[in-house]
Amino acid sequence: MMTDPIADLLTRIRNAQLAKHDKVTVKTSRLRSEILRILKEEGYIADYSVTGGPIAVAEVSLKYYNNDPVIRNISRESKPGRRVYVKHHAIPDVLGGLGLCIVSTSHGVMSGKDARAQKLGGELICTVY
Repeated sequence: MMTDPIADLLTRIRNAQLAKHDKVTVKTSRLRSEILRILKEEGYIADYSVTGGPIAVAEVSLKYYNNDPVIRNISRESKPGRRVYVKHHAIPDVLGGLGLCIVSTSHGVMSGKDARAQKLGGELICTVY
């Protein structure tokens, strides 16, 4: 039994990049697919593809620059034991605006930049840089 599937997704990506793998396979859901979509839009992963079946699986193509992983740090902020909610004016600037934070709002999962622009707060899922 897995208590935090989002942390499992982030850990699999982190470990695969440390091991210099080209691709990693993860179980997926609607929320995890949205997180992967945002990571792709912001340029942190090369691509991902979701295959259906009894258990949906996503194959994530990782991205490297000069043989170094593009993702330097990916960390879970809101955990099952301690949820972190932020208002739109308190959404953090990760690495002075060079990083990314992912927020789950009432209008869906979006980057912190988009949530701040739409003046939407929500649960701070993770930070990436």
